[in-house]
Amino acid sequence: MSAGIHPSAVVDPAARLHPSVTVGPFTVIGPHVSIGADTVIGSHCVIEGKTTIGQRNHIFQFNSLGGAPQDKKYKGELTELVVGNDNTIREFCTFNTGTVQDAGVTRIGDHNWIMAYVHLAHDCQVGNHTIFANNTQLAGHVHVGDWAILGGFTVVHQFCRIGAHAFTAMNTLLFADLPPFVMCQGQPASARSMNFEGLKRRGFSPDRLQAVKAMHRLLYREGLTLKQAMSELAQLPQAHPEAGADVQMMLQFLSEVHEQRGIVR
Repeated sequence: MSAGIHPSAVVDPAARLHPSVTVGPFTVIGPHVSIGADTVIGSHCVIEGKTTIGQRNHIFQFNSLGGAPQDKKYKGELTELVVGNDNTIREFCTFNTGTVQDAGVTRIGDHNWIMAYVHLAHDCQVGNHTIFANNTQLAGHVHVGDWAILGGFTVVHQFCRIGAHAFTAMNTLLFADLPPFVMCQGQPASARSMNFEGLKRRGFSPDRLQAVKAMHRLLYREGLTLKQAMSELAQLPQAHPEAGADVQMMLQFLSEVHEQRGIVR
């Protein structure tokens, strides 16, 4: 047994752990688990299922990762949980594997900061550089874009999407898609503003910030339908050339909104 694995940990011989992995006391790791270099696993964790964890992650004590999806349609198929690199996962989180009704994989990207008691249900897709505050709860099939920040006790309905750089306040309840850059709050959620402070911290230029402000006006202040707003949004790069990629990201997100679900208004 590796010197980094506590004697009381139960690691299946078939599990693949890089020699630099550290495993704390009383943790259980199943046969289909793969863990990359310099990852630290705390005590009393259960990592099971077909779970792949990348490099330099810090997984604190009392986490349950790779458990079967909480879906009555699940019949024991070998679905997956994939966790990227450089993530921090605090205490008492539960991440389930995917289902064959979707991609078959629940995926978390890189450099995410995930606080205590977070639940990621089956088939969730989480990008990079996100922050999930304590007790954030995602139902199945939820997609979260890069740099999104979810406040404590945020609850997201199944199949909803959260765009890049979006922000939810504490106790937010999402039943609709939250577009990129938008800040929301409430039960159900209402759009409040754009995440200007977060964008400034990420180095957005004044021109890009002006374009985000224009997006907010077109989506929420002009009384336009979503189709009308998208037509106007497409013209923004002419006035804000630095924001071409930002506008395209917004248009792509809006083009995929289900008409019955809509966006947070």
